[in-house]
Amino acid sequence: MEVFSLSRPLKVIDADVHNEQDDAALVPYLPEPWRSRVAKSGVGYAGSGYYSPVGVMKKDAIPPGGGKAGSDPDLMVQQLVERYDVEYAVLTGVVYNISATHDPDFAAAICSAYNDFLMNEWLGRHPAFKGALAVSTLDPALAAREIDRVGSHPDIVEVIISSAARMPLGHRFYHPIYEAAARNGLPIAVHPGAEGAGSSTAPTSVGYPARYIEWHTNLSQTFMAHLVSIVTEGVFVKYPELKLVLVEGGVSWLPPLMWRLDKNYKALRSTVPWLTKLPSQYIREHCFLTTQPIEEPENPQHLIDLFNMFDAENMLLYSSDYPHWDFDDPGMILRKLSPEAKQKIFYDNAKKLYKL
Repeated sequence: MEVFSLSRPLKVIDADVHNEQDDAALVPYLPEPWRSRVAKSGVGYAGSGYYSPVGVMKKDAIPPGGGKAGSDPDLMVQQLVERYDVEYAVLTGVVYNISATHDPDFAAAICSAYNDFLMNEWLGRHPAFKGALAVSTLDPALAAREIDRVGSHPDIVEVIISSAARMPLGHRFYHPIYEAAARNGLPIAVHPGAEGAGSSTAPTSVGYPARYIEWHTNLSQTFMAHLVSIVTEGVFVKYPELKLVLVEGGVSWLPPLMWRLDKNYKALRSTVPWLTKLPSQYIREHCFLTTQPIEEPENPQHLIDLFNMFDAENMLLYSSDYPHWDFDDPGMILRKLSPEAKQKIFYDNAKKLYKL
């Protein structure tokens, strides 16, 4: 039986696939004193702090022998790569959540251990697997050192950080991370993290929501704030080759944000003298957004109209978010787009960005 509908793209590159691991899997890659700490108490980074009544993981992604959903490379190949004809799957992990803790040395050690685990036990297991190296934003100097250590690996295609941060991500405190990513020719991916837990700020502009549906719906607020910060603080001026991927934050908010930012820039450009063109131009030239979770209105034409407002054909990357509950089947989303647009979104844009 054919898996896809008639809208099936010819090829697929999946820009957000969550490989999981038990904490014990990181222990062999940790030096002391972190090895004993994790062996005894686990990693201990927090989730979002909001209970999902449907759970976060797809139940069928739990390995037959037990363990976390998404922790079995062979099952992932069977359920995702082979079933949906995924040529490349960018493994984003979950370790970026470590930035919501307080100890920068521990966070850096966990990221380093995870990156070694990723390279040794995932990359190379299947030709489709490509990796996002994880770094903590708590100490950008340590993060930059880790990017230089791992960034030349042939199957590493980006650097991933958490949206859960102590301050907007354009702040020059974080610039060593961007400098190292640019030096290694890697894009920066920002993924929703444990906002409101540990050391990060509240997940909405007005504080802490009560329920998961609020947290999940409002994720775009964090992305809006970070993007405006990154653009206006001149990150793309300082690092003109750097690309930014906004992962799992939605897309429909982008056009009005660009309109408002451009309008304000025309009156307030003296506050950001390093910008030499409209903020929206920097966004179009440097930024990508992943499709999942895509906002699809009842009238498909409304989404097409929205896409035309921000050059979606060249800025979107398909993502499934496997193995999460809101997984997007590549044959079931964006079915009304033209074949040319699908080819770019499901394949060409990622192939060019990640140099695959």
